[in-house]
Amino acid sequence: MSQSQNIILTTGIYDLIKDHVRRKKVTVEEEVLLLHELKKATQVLRRDLPEDIVSVNRRVTYKDCTTNEEKTVVFVGPEKNKVSKNRISILSDEGIAMVGYKEGNVVEWPAKKGNLKLEILKVEEVA
Repeated sequence: MSQSQNIILTTGIYDLIKDHVRRKKVTVEEEVLLLHELKKATQVLRRDLPEDIVSVNRRVTYKDCTTNEEKTVVFVGPEKNKVSKNRISILSDEGIAMVGYKEGNVVEWPAKKGNLKLEILKVEEVA
């Protein structure tokens, strides 16, 4: 992971990720990174979350730096996952990689399906 900035999470997302790790839903490498990030994360109330931070109910446009492909998705809670409608769980590989980061960040992540390198191009609130 090349960034050293601290991520910003709502308390709910913080707890969700911690639980996800505890239930061993991630690789050992991801677990180490996530626990490290959570330790340094800034926790805020939902209403205090800056608009350019990747979180649930945010429309995120990002570029996969490996394929140069751009994608726009809405990150949602795991129970609202609808891939067909581009509503992706925040606990998906991309969600876990980008959550808490902001517009303009490039995130490198050791996902199960191979290393990800994602550039966050735009983050918007979903009405």
